Amino acid sequence: MKQTFVILLFFTLFACKSEIRDKIEKPNFIVFIADDAAWNDCAPYGNSVIKTPNINKLAEQGVVFDNAFLTTSSCSPSRCSILTGRYPHSTGAPELHMPLPANQTLFAGELQKAGYYTALAGKYHIGEPRAGFDTVYGGQPSGCEFWLEALENRPKDKPFFLWLAALDPHRDYQPNSIPEPHNPKNVIVPPYLPDNDSTRKDLALYYDEISRLDSYLGKVMEELKKQGVDENTLVIYMTDNGRPFPRAKTRMYDSGIKTPFIVRWPAKLQKGRTDALISSIDIAPTFCELAGAPISETFQGISFVPVLNDYSAQTRDFIVGEHNWHDFQAHERAIRNQNFLYIRNAFPELNASPPADAVRSITYREMIKMYKAGELNKNQLDCFIEPREAEELYDVKNDPYQFNNLAQNPEYGQTLKDMQQLLDSWINDFDDIRSESPTPDKFDRWTGERIQN
Repeated sequence: MKQTFVILLFFTLFACKSEIRDKIEKPNFIVFIADDAAWNDCAPYGNSVIKTPNINKLAEQGVVFDNAFLTTSSCSPSRCSILTGRYPHSTGAPELHMPLPANQTLFAGELQKAGYYTALAGKYHIGEPRAGFDTVYGGQPSGCEFWLEALENRPKDKPFFLWLAALDPHRDYQPNSIPEPHNPKNVIVPPYLPDNDSTRKDLALYYDEISRLDSYLGKVMEELKKQGVDENTLVIYMTDNGRPFPRAKTRMYDSGIKTPFIVRWPAKLQKGRTDALISSIDIAPTFCELAGAPISETFQGISFVPVLNDYSAQTRDFIVGEHNWHDFQAHERAIRNQNFLYIRNAFPELNASPPADAVRSITYREMIKMYKAGELNKNQLDCFIEPREAEELYDVKNDPYQFNNLAQNPEYGQTLKDMQQLLDSWINDFDDIRSESPTPDKFDRWTGERIQN
């Protein structure tokens, strides 16, 4: 009898220990998401001018994705898309400021069901607080003020998912947002913007806010280590759309929909780099798979777990981006693979205005003056072209800024046809139907001021 009791006690303790071990071994997840930061505005992607030591450290210890893309270059639609794992038109909130319908499934909620504590700190921007997050914190002016508190206050007996959403570097900008501001003389001006004092001053202020975000990111990483959970916490740094400058935010070029994407998980991942093509909607199924949670049938993304196991693996042949209303009437669709980008524009009669806050920026005010004076070069005229081409095709390998439209080039006729068919198939597969009554402009395209009804 005594021997039987000992055996039963042993197996009971073993089972309990195994259960605890299983709970501990579930990875934690943190997504650091910037607000309007370009994919290449940090050292891991080529900009060593911006002071981002903590983002740089993530890259030194993790995996840098060179071909990660968003489904749209627009704030709230992008966030709704990521959190639901669905394309913007499928979320019921495809346009700026549209609240996410209550019937949409957040992957945070699926993690909750699997025993995770979930919290959001910073920019919410998906409508009213809803199921999916146990706790929601605010934060002003950077949006990062409660990131550390969100980590400190988590229950210590559960794995966790934190969505840490900055307001940085969204406009408007204020000087001296960091102790040592960037010098306008040192900024890197992309070739689609004029290199002058206004642009440089604007970019320097933008750089400052990315650095401010970086400082908060560093505090969270220190606390993870202090709590002894940094090894088994999968951390992602990304953005919601391109920089808030002309020919970037809201656009379908790489300057609009490409995102920095750095994944750090010391318990499982070694330092590396991958050219695997992934979409922001792939985060939802990936996290659920790693957490051992069911992958919701509502998800439209593809898990990139195979890439985490083998950096040379590929899980996608293409990504798709959408441009829906964001201050101005729009309907564009883009499909991109490793070699080409194809864009279809339903309203080519309209110019490609940047968002209203960027129209009001010192960069664009100066660009308008230069445009009227005939002082912009051909690569800086994009926002002013009216009408535009209904179709665009770019060789992304040889034309990284997508300046040379090949859609009318007969040498690329078959490529154009292939990309057209690929997009048509996607439109059919995902029921992407264009509205017959598109939302009209709500701001003036030349002044950025709200149109009064």
